[in-house]
Amino acid sequence: MGKPTSPSPVKLIVAIFTNRVELFSEIEGELQKLWGAIDFKGPPFLFNHTDYYEQEMGTNLRKEFISFQNLINPESLASIKLTTNQLEERYSEEGGRIINIDPGYISSSKLVLASTKNYYHRIYLGGGIYAEVTLFFKKGTFKPLPWTYPDYRTDESISIFNRIREIYRKQL
Repeated sequence: MGKPTSPSPVKLIVAIFTNRVELFSEIEGELQKLWGAIDFKGPPFLFNHTDYYEQEMGTNLRKEFISFQNLINPESLASIKLTTNQLEERYSEEGGRIINIDPGYISSSKLVLASTKNYYHRIYLGGGIYAEVTLFFKKGTFKPLPWTYPDYRTDESISIFNRIREIYRKQL
């Protein structure tokens, strides 16, 4: 019989996207108040991998990935997602989001994202929040799974996540 153990701390990451690039620094400031200093910030890139968000958020969306210096307990992911949802709502205009904030975490072996949507590959965490393994780490790099979002499987994104993982590994 196996004995339950406490998980290792993980590296909180957040993806932010909007077509109002002037909001990036404001949202980063809000997130730092909640989870501490940002220790990595990737360059904003054109988010043109789907038109899913166009009706609500408009066109010419930009996205960036950030990570935080403070490590977290992985079981806090659901509450973090609920907090980012509240922040999105606070920035909404006329009932629609103008910013999307998607939290997740990086461990030595995987990148996990939080979601409010249930699918066959997602596990319920509580509070209406699910988690999915989006990328796994093997042979020196992150690799996608069949359900990995297109913008998470690009070489540029994989490179960013590999760099964040290196920061995380040094922290451990």
